[in-house]
Amino acid sequence: MPKVRCRNLCAGGTAAPPGSRQPPQPRFRVRCSPTHRLCRAVCMVEPRGAGDVQGSGTAPQPQRCAPGSCWAQITAFGTPGSCSALRTPLSLCPALPFVPVPLPAVPAQVALLELLCTPLRSLAMAAGFFISKSVGIVGIVLALGAVATIIALSVVYAQEKNKSSGGSGSTDTTTTAASTTTAPNNPWNRWRLPAALKPESYEVTLQPFLTPDANNVYIFRGNSSVVFICEEATDLILIHSNKLNYTLQGGFHASLHAVDGPAPPAISNTWLQTDTQYLVVQLAGPLQQGQSYRLFSSFTGELADDLAGFYRSEYTEGNVTKVVATTQMQAPDARKAFPCFDEPAMKAVFTVTMIHPSDHTAISNMPANNTYQLEMDGQSWNVTQFNPTPKMSTYLLAFIVSQFDYVENNTGGVQIRIWGRPTAIDEGQGEYALQKTGPILSFFERHYNTAYPLPKSDQVALPDFNAGAMENWGLVTYRENSLLYDNAYSSIGNKERVVTVIAHELAHQWFGNLVTLRWWNDLWLNEGFASYVEYLGADSAEPTWNIKDLMVLNELYTVMATDALTTSHPLTFREDEINTPAQISEVFDSIAYSKGASVLRMLSDFLTEDVFKEGLQSYLHTFAYGNTVYTDLWEHLQEAVNKNNVPLPDTISAIMDRWTLQMGFPVVTVNTLTGSVRQSHFLLDSNSTVERPSVFNYAWIVPITWMTPSRTGDRYWLVDVSDTNSNFSVGSSTWLLLNLNVSGYFRVNYNQENWDQLLQQLSNNHQVIPVINRAQIIDDAFNLARAQQVDVTLALNTTRFLSGETEYMPWQAALNNLQYFQLMFDRSEVFGPMTKYIQKQVTPLFEHYRTVTNNWTTIPVNLMDQYSEINAISTACSYGIAECQQLATTLFQQWKQNVSNNPITPNLRSAIYCSAVATGGEEVWDFIWERFLEAPVVSEADKLRTALTCSTETWILQRYLQYTIDPTKIRRQDATSTINSIARNVVGQPLAWDFIRGNWKTLFGQYGGGSFSFSQLISAVTQRFNTEFELQQLEQFKADNQDIGFGSGTRALEQALERTRTNINWVKENKEVVHAWFRAETASS
Repeated sequence: MPKVRCRNLCAGGTAAPPGSRQPPQPRFRVRCSPTHRLCRAVCMVEPRGAGDVQGSGTAPQPQRCAPGSCWAQITAFGTPGSCSALRTPLSLCPALPFVPVPLPAVPAQVALLELLCTPLRSLAMAAGFFISKSVGIVGIVLALGAVATIIALSVVYAQEKNKSSGGSGSTDTTTTAASTTTAPNNPWNRWRLPAALKPESYEVTLQPFLTPDANNVYIFRGNSSVVFICEEATDLILIHSNKLNYTLQGGFHASLHAVDGPAPPAISNTWLQTDTQYLVVQLAGPLQQGQSYRLFSSFTGELADDLAGFYRSEYTEGNVTKVVATTQMQAPDARKAFPCFDEPAMKAVFTVTMIHPSDHTAISNMPANNTYQLEMDGQSWNVTQFNPTPKMSTYLLAFIVSQFDYVENNTGGVQIRIWGRPTAIDEGQGEYALQKTGPILSFFERHYNTAYPLPKSDQVALPDFNAGAMENWGLVTYRENSLLYDNAYSSIGNKERVVTVIAHELAHQWFGNLVTLRWWNDLWLNEGFASYVEYLGADSAEPTWNIKDLMVLNELYTVMATDALTTSHPLTFREDEINTPAQISEVFDSIAYSKGASVLRMLSDFLTEDVFKEGLQSYLHTFAYGNTVYTDLWEHLQEAVNKNNVPLPDTISAIMDRWTLQMGFPVVTVNTLTGSVRQSHFLLDSNSTVERPSVFNYAWIVPITWMTPSRTGDRYWLVDVSDTNSNFSVGSSTWLLLNLNVSGYFRVNYNQENWDQLLQQLSNNHQVIPVINRAQIIDDAFNLARAQQVDVTLALNTTRFLSGETEYMPWQAALNNLQYFQLMFDRSEVFGPMTKYIQKQVTPLFEHYRTVTNNWTTIPVNLMDQYSEINAISTACSYGIAECQQLATTLFQQWKQNVSNNPITPNLRSAIYCSAVATGGEEVWDFIWERFLEAPVVSEADKLRTALTCSTETWILQRYLQYTIDPTKIRRQDATSTINSIARNVVGQPLAWDFIRGNWKTLFGQYGGGSFSFSQLISAVTQRFNTEFELQQLEQFKADNQDIGFGSGTRALEQALERTRTNINWVKENKEVVHAWFRAETASS
């Protein structure tokens, strides 16, 4: 291995005027010998304002570096320059590509000699390690690009500094779009990129400023160099750009260079097409097919608090506000950080460099490979360079600049770090996540039969984050409540959330990141799959919880309420249906996540998990680092089916297309007297009309598992709309149960005789029926009653056995469905007897857990038992059981008397806090508000923030609503969920609705364009609507705001209208019957 070293070879600078105390003012040009390219290059210094003639003015005569040496020359703030050379074999030099490094006529800001010496040293070392010359040269090219990037960034800094200090002269920074034609056929007026160009690599350098400028605006500066290959000859470059201001280069927004080929055509025009979010570059001639080019640009952007793109988050520590620069690129917001081909199929390699305050740390998808200091305008900065990423999509890129701390360990050679606020990390809030991340990663490596693709896994808890978490490759970001856990403050629900969200995001590291959807119309495959296997990953980390059972309640039954509407949609859209950012954001809904998870669970069940995994592993191995459509998965699963001779009634594609290409699901109706079985499209409003056509005529191929008291039968496939199965003809003296463990995504209805037998079994000995199916009987019956396919009294009868039930899942299914009754009737006379009935049913559960927990002083061992205890307390208190409310008052008063010693166990705090606020007045509310402001753990803050919505005082709730649009009181990430909680309060619902209408423009501006939570806001404030007056208000709201629009809430608004009409009809049909049933059930109490 040859020796290599950097040494000074020449120095120079302008002479200062006689008697002047000012430093020299050099202007530098990096010159390369045309013959030897980078080798034997000339180190030249010339004065500001002098011409470009080599050696002109008062500069010293050019001096040649030693033959056989490569060098770079930059200086800082007028100090004499030096030429740093690297001894390297001359034979390598002729092969080095010429990469121009343009230096504008301003003082360079940083000394970057080491930046070239390091890769050049690596190149020389390559000879000793037998690394190919081409690989070494690539390293130099990337380094030179980084030099150009950082130099240009320093230029932008100087220009902006001069502008802000009142310097004269013209500016070369663009702020508005050029006037262009709006013909819809122009490529820049379409939302999708043309296929002519394909990116290969990016070099991105960014410098966030973590203090506001003179205009009180936080900004970042940066530049980007993207290498792309021309797939089809074109004279147009379209690249995504949103809310970036560019530094003009020769009058244009960008510069274009060829990579190892003839010079590119000249740029004839550039402009920003803001409506479709493009930087448009028109050329004087066509790019050559098969040729690679490099597009370079310099820009500034706002480091806003909008939770999208490159944004800022803030927190307070020691009464000092700290600022974090962080990212959220999914789905269409990488373009807010740097110009890029911002579509998931446009995968490329990213090399990121961050310039940041020296007392901050920068992290990105890949490990850092170099960090060094520089001085700029009297401030100390660090430059952190990261290894190139694997080939990946833009939406997975991430970088964070913060003063966070971390805890770490190493699993299977993978570095795992949990990052967060220093106080939170010091208090051990990252330890639980650290304990579980390694085992979950190991589980998925086995599940996918594929090693984790990266050398490290950073997971970061952010104070401000709109989604629950984001699966950026190697740098996963979370809301604090999804990653941090403190046993003294966090409930079992908080703990479950942490482990399931971690499992969800780590599942994506393979399924979504390694293999990625081609376009957002197939989003369900990414999110549905992760939402399914998150339960498997969490189960591997917490095997005693039986957490996989919760998927039925959390995913399947939750999404069925939406999928039973005519305004639902299929899992897979046509590609041309999803174009705009708002349309993309709108597909991030419960259909994609929860229905996707449910149908994949069904698929795994009828294939068996081993066959499902075999097909999945083949799929991942085949398409690693590439993009797919959903049919690619079907093909690989079919290969596994064929290999293992799995008996199916049709191909995987034929079966599953019916579940993915048409919306909704079937209700399977069986007659146990005849054995007849039939299916039909289940709709909550049976009188509604389905306008979306289906080539399958809303019929499915349905896998049906079943049991009787004496046997469990083989899976039966319902292939046609109707059929007869002799096994289902069991007569009227016993019962038949379909869809064991609710493995299938459908509902079940029976003839009345079978319903009676099932109800009798629940009354006599409910444990004969599996616990999940006890929940199923309740949930199916209530939803069939809402669709008027069974009497509402049958549904209510399924709750009678609950007075003897202590398991969580049946109780939770009942409470979920009784909540609908509460929403429909808590403003009517029905609610009185309904309250008495629920009190009667929940009292035995309350007394059971009072005994089990030794009068609420201990915690049940099992997850499900802990959830049951929470249900007992929250239901008893919210429905006015005196003993529960007295318990809440006593515990709350003890806490008030000694704020530093909270006697309420974390599991019960949400219920106790809410009860205290509901029965208290302004004093209690203010006490909870103060505790919220000072809460040391975000999970505790969430409990307090939600409890504040339980007030029954109109003026307090009205004030609280105003707080939601003041980010100094309620964080932007929490605003919509706070409004939703107020709307769930019967007193708060009309206030929230009025607030939404009165502040629609503000709310839409902050959340509507691309917020995942925005659709939930519309659903929450309208969920009680069941009168013609409210329907008219909703229709008027839609009409009044057509000019503003509804963004990602457009479909949610249509669903709210449909639900309201359905609610009106259902209440008219059932109110008196329900009222009579509750009165009869409580007549003797």
